[in-house]
Amino acid sequence: MTADRLDVLLLVGGVVLLVAIAAVRLSVGSGLPSLLIYLGLGLVLGEDVLGVDFDNTDIAQALGFAALVIILAEGGLTTSWDEIRPVVPAAAALATIGTAVSVVVTAGAAHALLDIGWRDALLVGAVLAPTDSAAVFSVLRRVPLPSRLRGLLEAESGFNDAPVVILVVTLAGAHAVSAWELLGLLVFELAAGAVVGLVVGWAGAWGVRRIALPSSGLYPLAVLALCVTAYGLAAVLHASGFLAVYLAALYLGNARLPHRPATRGFVEGMAWLAQIGLFVMLGLLATPSELGPSILPALGVGVVLLLIARPLAVFASVSWIGSSLREMALLSWAGLRGAVPVVLATVPGEQDIFNLVFVLVVVFTVVQGPTLPWVARRLGLTSAVETTRLDIESSPLLRLDADLLQVHVDQGSQMAGVEVFELRLPPGASVSLIVREGRAFVPQDGTPLRAGDDLILVAVESVRRDVERRLRQVSRGGRLGGWHQRRP
Repeated sequence: MTADRLDVLLLVGGVVLLVAIAAVRLSVGSGLPSLLIYLGLGLVLGEDVLGVDFDNTDIAQALGFAALVIILAEGGLTTSWDEIRPVVPAAAALATIGTAVSVVVTAGAAHALLDIGWRDALLVGAVLAPTDSAAVFSVLRRVPLPSRLRGLLEAESGFNDAPVVILVVTLAGAHAVSAWELLGLLVFELAAGAVVGLVVGWAGAWGVRRIALPSSGLYPLAVLALCVTAYGLAAVLHASGFLAVYLAALYLGNARLPHRPATRGFVEGMAWLAQIGLFVMLGLLATPSELGPSILPALGVGVVLLLIARPLAVFASVSWIGSSLREMALLSWAGLRGAVPVVLATVPGEQDIFNLVFVLVVVFTVVQGPTLPWVARRLGLTSAVETTRLDIESSPLLRLDADLLQVHVDQGSQMAGVEVFELRLPPGASVSLIVREGRAFVPQDGTPLRAGDDLILVAVESVRRDVERRLRQVSRGGRLGGWHQRRP
């Protein structure tokens, strides 16, 4: 590649990225997942419009898997363990039992409607089975669902990539395997992937908390590198890399690491970049002039998937935990498909399956994404209260075995108006400084806090978790927070 060609590629890449970033505003206003806009950019750049020729499915699949690693890492790092902990068994059931039900039902529909053999039909069912982490994380966090349902859907989307990837790779392979061999492979890869992810997450959190790095910008890089390491180590050991990266990120994201807001912001930016690059690339891979014959088959299979396979998968997976019919209806409608099915469909020599999946994802994303808030309201499942998120930035003070915490009092936080002594911080912690309107001062016990204040606290390591819990209680419930609320 010459320097001149690199210059052109950088120019085009920068312009596409800027357009994609600006398009996020449009997606938020319309309720459409941004993946549709990015796919559209890829189609415009492709050979049928502007003439960019890209048809290498091997490269597309490799880059797609790399992007999914970053997207899953962001999902794990920004997911609250307290929120998903009660629903982990149900999410695991959806990712395994639900996936199996969805694969079988969808494969039956594909076999009947598309007149294809059972191997190809099962491949179609496996490709379409997983809900998409990028679509779920971007759409659901704008819908005020109860935390139980939101946590269940987010955990499911993080868990279900792993078994589906194993299924697709096995079905697309040259060697046939028996059902028992496939079951044994699934159990081994998922179990080993979970162990690798948790071990890397635990070891990484232990190391990051104890190493005082010279720059705060190194902490986000270290955390993301740990997540990628979990994926790579699991893949080398022939375990599930996708489960490993999600569990490692989930552990790290809830381990109270230094500079958590900075880490979250950095990883969210990297996930946006991965999503944009992934969807634009998939749009380039598609050829609009070849999609026409796939429209009717995609609609037929999609209707079965949405109205039969997904509801049956939800019922088989979560009915035993006491979920109501309204909750199961919402879980069924919220099974969003996106990048994961399209990436999995980039199987060499299976262009018809790719076209089918591409059309199905686009059509049903248009149907499900914008209507999800309306469906939630009609079912009476929107959350009445949305709590204000409290960002707590921390830096290690290694010699003192303590942490420096920075807390911003947002507009709407119940912490505004609370006096310093009413925070009732545990022994070993104190508010050392308040920065208000650009002026810093040492507060007194009776100093009232105001919206917009930045608090600087020092807390010994042993009470840091209690301090953060107490600050969040006050931010949500005011000076009486924690007395009449469950612990967050």
